[in-house]
Amino acid sequence: MPTRNLPNYPRLEHLKNQAKTLLKQVRAEDPSAVALAAEFHPVSTLADAQVAIARSYGFASWPRLVHHLEQVDKYTRSPHKVPAGGPPSDEFLRLATLHYGQDDPAQQVAARELLNEVALSNIYTQVVAGEVEAVRASLAADPSLARREGGPLQWEPLVYLTYSRLDAPAQLEIAKLLLANGADPNAGYLWQGLPSPFTALTGAFGRGEGDQPPHQNRLELARLLLEAGADANDSQTMYNCGPGCPPPWDDDHLELLLEFGLGKGDGGPWHARMTTAHPTPRQLLEDELVFAASRGLLHRVELMLAQGIDPDARGTEHPGFVGHRAYELAATQGFDEVAALLLAAGAAPLDEVHELYAAAFRGGPVDASPELAARAVRRNPHLPLKAAELGRTEALEPLQALGFDLFMTGRITPLHQAAFAGHLDTVKKLIALGADPTLVEPAYNSTPRGWAEHNHQQEVVDYFDSLKG
Repeated sequence: MPTRNLPNYPRLEHLKNQAKTLLKQVRAEDPSAVALAAEFHPVSTLADAQVAIARSYGFASWPRLVHHLEQVDKYTRSPHKVPAGGPPSDEFLRLATLHYGQDDPAQQVAARELLNEVALSNIYTQVVAGEVEAVRASLAADPSLARREGGPLQWEPLVYLTYSRLDAPAQLEIAKLLLANGADPNAGYLWQGLPSPFTALTGAFGRGEGDQPPHQNRLELARLLLEAGADANDSQTMYNCGPGCPPPWDDDHLELLLEFGLGKGDGGPWHARMTTAHPTPRQLLEDELVFAASRGLLHRVELMLAQGIDPDARGTEHPGFVGHRAYELAATQGFDEVAALLLAAGAAPLDEVHELYAAAFRGGPVDASPELAARAVRRNPHLPLKAAELGRTEALEPLQALGFDLFMTGRITPLHQAAFAGHLDTVKKLIALGADPTLVEPAYNSTPRGWAEHNHQQEVVDYFDSLKG
């Protein structure tokens, strides 16, 4: 049984109840509970059950798990849940910064309307407004302000600066002032308890879900933070500038982080706080290799292999990659140049299931026994979603012939994915094969047309509209 992931914002009372339940189930000889105890720790008392629960989540002992929860409580913030309508200075800071939840460029316009009224109110407004002389005076009077959490989001001034999108003056000069007065270059928070910290560095690079804009001084500010001691093993930056954002993907953040030790060292203070809930420096590079291969990003693959990464490493085995190796993803999806590079670096060849995937993505023909086809579907039943996302229209009929479900009702479907990505030919093919263009998925309660409209894919929207006539 693999080690489990903690739930988002884990609560001690919930885990205590899990231990009590485990003890009862072991005493009742429940097979799954007995198997868990056999794998992680023999259970005869509640203390034993707590040890087994802790180890099942990757912690060596119950006290270590409890300490982790204390750290989560200490650093958790929910900036996207701070209500509107506070004092003008708080409202200014709320509107001017990224929250990674309901962000809208119109908020910065509203923040600018409050600027003259509140710019000098406190160290946080001064930083965001770019009032460098006011910041200088405030720090001269009280240097401890550089590290003091406050404002509506309970952030340090440096975090307000890096998450601000107000396009204010003197941001680099103010960052230098804060750092010179003791600001922590690794300052940050846990977004709603998730173990990947949103650091000052994360704020500078931006992007991520919603494809948020970077800071106006993105690379200069990031270099300043790194030179001041920010740890380059920034897991949220890696996600935000990789799997967490749509194309295009550039590599300047990776090149800068590698210059300052990405993939090396002990992972820095946030890794020490989050321990097993946070990827190691090596796992960050391994995850990046798998992601880059899955999108055919040749230069990123080259960057990762240059760090000595095993081409067959699986990193944290993010479920989005369904356990596949980098070479398997590149080869089966037709990224031939990337696949050749990985093979030359020592990647193991494809097995018969992945050879079948590769044939399907090339457009067939697919010649497989019923047993092999069934194994292929079981291993990755969501492969049609990937074909739709990539616009591999030629793969749809071969996948259907193997037994893959192209329609996936009751969830986000391949038709939604193709519509969102703007792959009109794929949209048309899916509908020709039987996909329902009126189907509403449960996550966002939207049709494929709604997904296309949300992502500004007007040609696809127009096509859906033409079907109504």
